[in-house]
Amino acid sequence: MPKHHQMIILGSGPAGSTAAIYAARADLKPVVFEGIQPGGQLTITTEVENFPGYVDGIMGPELVDIFKRQAERFGAEYLTEEIIEADLSQRPFKLKSYTDDYTCDALIIATGASARWLGIPSEQKYMGHGVSACATCDGFFFKDKPIAVVGGGDSAMEEAVFLTKFASKVTIIHRRDELRASKIMQEKAKENPKIEFALSCVIDEVIGADDPPHVTAAKLKNVKDGSEFDLPVDGIFMGIGHIPNSKVFGGQLDMDNNGYIITRGKSTSTSVPGVFACGDVQDSVYRQAISAAGSGCMAAIDAERFLEG
Repeated sequence: MPKHHQMIILGSGPAGSTAAIYAARADLKPVVFEGIQPGGQLTITTEVENFPGYVDGIMGPELVDIFKRQAERFGAEYLTEEIIEADLSQRPFKLKSYTDDYTCDALIIATGASARWLGIPSEQKYMGHGVSACATCDGFFFKDKPIAVVGGGDSAMEEAVFLTKFASKVTIIHRRDELRASKIMQEKAKENPKIEFALSCVIDEVIGADDPPHVTAAKLKNVKDGSEFDLPVDGIFMGIGHIPNSKVFGGQLDMDNNGYIITRGKSTSTSVPGVFACGDVQDSVYRQAISAAGSGCMAAIDAERFLEG
């Protein structure tokens, strides 16, 4: 027999845990599936300085832990499981993990998004210590330092222009000899005196020191002639996009071309009544801990009203 719960929340980042706090306080006894990356992208962020209430900043993993303990205090239950199959064709909704089957009357999807990475070992080694996928979160730490942005699309140009507020120099690294970004974004980047370009180049390796861990350079390879050179930088930002963690709901919920779940109007309601989405899995624009938390609150209230109705 599948285990039945009134409300299941998928994801344990700021959106999922805030939804859990509100749902638990409404006595809905929510069960939170922590997923493949418990705590979401905050767990690979070192210091968070832009979450209200923390004057001196707080470490990402510590903030995630506080959210979780607060939700548990009101009766939310956390399971270290990942949902690998979902059937949203009728209520109760059916969910399957690697070990068990579950059903629920209301489902909140807060599975977040994953940054696209280069996939090289040295990148993982310095993640959170100079390698980042969030200019808004981490740009401030690179005041008057040289940094690089990887990518050739609009998001890479936006990140590069934003980072010139802090960095002494920003080098855009792109594997092709032409940028993919819209003309207006290309012009913005090209007109900025702090931005330089390393086109037809890829990062072969992130170079750094260990005590404390920090990035010192990027080893670049020219894809046309095979030549290699080191680019001295203190930070490397990925501007190659994010992938919403929505694959398990493919063909069942309305999504945009990139896989972000579409929510209705000012609500968190999806195309299936009783299923709600919040945080980065439905937000391709802001992608901040605080906006995710806000939408988690909305999802819990929307779900509570749905269950009452």
